[in-house]
Formats: sequence, structure tokens, C-alpha cells
Amino acid sequence: MQSGFYARYTTDKVLALEEYFSRSLGLTLLTLGILIVLLTGSVPLTSSISDTTNAAVTTEANDPKAPYAVPTLTISFIYHSAMGFYAYARYAATGQTSFILGALGSGGLASVGLWCILFASTSGRISRKTGADKRTSGFPFSSKEAASAKKKQWSKAM
Repeated sequence: MQSGFYARYTTDKVLALEEYFSRSLGLTLLTLGILIVLLTGSVPLTSSISDTTNAAVTTEANDPKAPYAVPTLTISFIYHSAMGFYAYARYAATGQTSFILGALGSGGLASVGLWCILFASTSGRISRKTGADKRTSGFPFSSKEAASAKKKQWSKAM
């Protein structure tokens, strides 16, 4: 029979410190999840019903409802990317199904976060001169219908 810390660690009993860390991590993840939902503006934080009728979620820089939407999305994207990578690395090392399920869940959330950062933010704006949407061409896709592309083709033809 073994003695010492290793023998105690390999038994079925959970150490008090492990239980404390597990519960602390669980409560921390719940708190971070609630903060992410609130800071992205998904839940309108208004005090009257009339204010909630037009409480659309936007990522405009001057929108007082969600001033931290893009930074919160960026941080949660980085978190879920790191957790997805970590869970996949643990799956590759151990082969346990729970790790691959966690990697798929975190990867899915990271994909949604990346999509929102790329396409739902207000990096593209409406032109004041022409009224055209400036988001018609840019990373990661190009648009053959963009005004600048047509202008280049027209100048080459002349």
C-alpha cells in the first residue's frame, strides 16, 4: 500500500482544495457568461417599457446601450478560441469524449464571435457623398461590384 500525497491523490476522495477550486471556477464562468450577455447589449438595461420598444442591439460607437460590445466580443472570442484549443489538446492526449465535445462547443462559440467581429461591427460606414455602403469590398472577401473596382476598370478602358 502506498503512502503520502500521491496515494491520497489517487483515491476516490476529493481534496477540499480541489472542491473549492472547482466551485470557484464554476461560479466564475457563470459570472463571465452573464457579463458577456450584458456588456454586448443583448439585454436592454432600461428602466421603462417605452425605452425597450426601440432597444435594438447595435455596435455603433455612439450607442449608449452597448458601448463595450466589440471589446467584449473580442475578449470572449479569444477566451473561447483558447478553451477550444486546450480542450482539443486534452482530447488528443487522453481520447476522452467530453474534451472533444467541449472543443466543439467552444469552437462554435468562437466562430460566432469571429463572425460578429468581422461582419456585425461598424467598421464599414455609409458614404456621406454618395450614400453608398462602404462595406461592399474588404477583408476577407472582395466585391466585383464595388465602386472603386468599377472606377479602376473604367479608367483602364479609356
